[in-house]
Amino acid sequence: MRNDSDTSENQLHFSLIGAGIMSATLAVLIKELLPDAQINIYERMNDVAAESSNAWNNAGTGHSAYCELNYTPQKEDGTIDISKAVKIARQFDVSKKFWRYLMGCGHILSDGSFIQNIDHMSFVWGEENCAFLKKRVETMTKNIWFEGMEFSEDFDVISQWVPLMMKGRDRSQKVAASRMSKGKDVNFGAITKGMINYLRNLEGVKVYLANEIEDIKRRDDDRWELHVKNLENDADFVNLTDFVFIGAGGAAISLLEDSDIPEAEGYGGFPVSGKFLQCKNPDVIEMHHAKAYGLAEAGSPPMSVPHLDSRLIDGKRTLLFGPYAGFSTKFLKNGSYFDLPLSIESHNIWPLLVAGYKNMDLTKYLVNQVTLSDEERIEMLRKYYPDAKAEDWELITAGQRVQIIKKDAKEGGKLQFGTEVVTSADGSLAALLGASPGASTSVSIMIEVLQKCFPSLFESEEWQAKLKVMIPGHEFR
Repeated sequence: MRNDSDTSENQLHFSLIGAGIMSATLAVLIKELLPDAQINIYERMNDVAAESSNAWNNAGTGHSAYCELNYTPQKEDGTIDISKAVKIARQFDVSKKFWRYLMGCGHILSDGSFIQNIDHMSFVWGEENCAFLKKRVETMTKNIWFEGMEFSEDFDVISQWVPLMMKGRDRSQKVAASRMSKGKDVNFGAITKGMINYLRNLEGVKVYLANEIEDIKRRDDDRWELHVKNLENDADFVNLTDFVFIGAGGAAISLLEDSDIPEAEGYGGFPVSGKFLQCKNPDVIEMHHAKAYGLAEAGSPPMSVPHLDSRLIDGKRTLLFGPYAGFSTKFLKNGSYFDLPLSIESHNIWPLLVAGYKNMDLTKYLVNQVTLSDEERIEMLRKYYPDAKAEDWELITAGQRVQIIKKDAKEGGKLQFGTEVVTSADGSLAALLGASPGASTSVSIMIEVLQKCFPSLFESEEWQAKLKVMIPGHEFR
């Protein structure tokens, strides 16, 4: 074993686990705020953005809550709660402003290849669902974040918006759609690679590919000791660091457990994989230029909201429908089938059991999804594209997500959707758990990490002034 840390006393040393959009964003923020910081980024794959940040492993929807109906639940009194939608729209705006700043500084390419304008739409059918969508739009358009959102129940108008979805549809069917023309399609993998390429040219930044963190230990001097294995030559080494960020997607659960911080107790994870139907017919692909989201089935996780999704990935347009949920005990797409069983320990087995018992609808949903036949998948697609032909589509596997299960004082354990930042009491370690809408809100989440872990520096006039330059128009105090 060798010690590869050369941190001087005057330089904070940061170690970021996972080379996805979260670590890349955090590293860029750190170097903007602390130019002398030493940063090591560790990635077990041979490339950056190879897991959840990869364009084929996420929906690519710049989440502004324009089209995702699960972000605007209807309350018992019939009113629409848009508080979560407003928060997500604001967070995505923070991300866009930060990316614009990086492009303006020449830190990442500004050719627009990673972000495109595209209609964000919600599409429903049936009297009750149409009434809900109408009320949703009426509520949202009163808020500045959603000005310009359109609504229609007119068959011909919707046919102009999304001809593919209306072709072959019974005109007597009650349908409704909302449309936001300023939605975005985002290649988060391209953004990540752009930031990592910029970081590689900075003094004090090292990117370790094909290097896996095998253990994390706290030393008596309060620094962290990372035990690293080079997967190409099987060499082991140890790095010392002042701060650790665990942004390793689903693997963050296991690495957080390795840290042995008290704040990690009670956390577990439930993995859910995603599959999509990808269109192979160029003529069909060119007929649909929108992200059209529907209503999720009862008991399904938020990441399973069905959508007919036009994507532009590396300059090539494609069309996807899904996701169809699957189950695997892997925490990463390229992980191990032992990930889930090895993550179960005495501190989280009860929350896992309780959450499982209380979410039987989710279990039934996953069983149903896993057992779907090819014909049944096409039949689901035909609810959104009535003239769909099976020969035009093929099934592909997208990313792996791990939903948070955590200890709960009242219920014993609960399944939690979304993302959550877990930090040690002294702020020397932070981990990001959970899934959607993570990538879209990556900048706000990483600013939250800095605020929690470096409160004094964060409140300083110097940091606040720099943040205002990078993200104008937003306050972070």
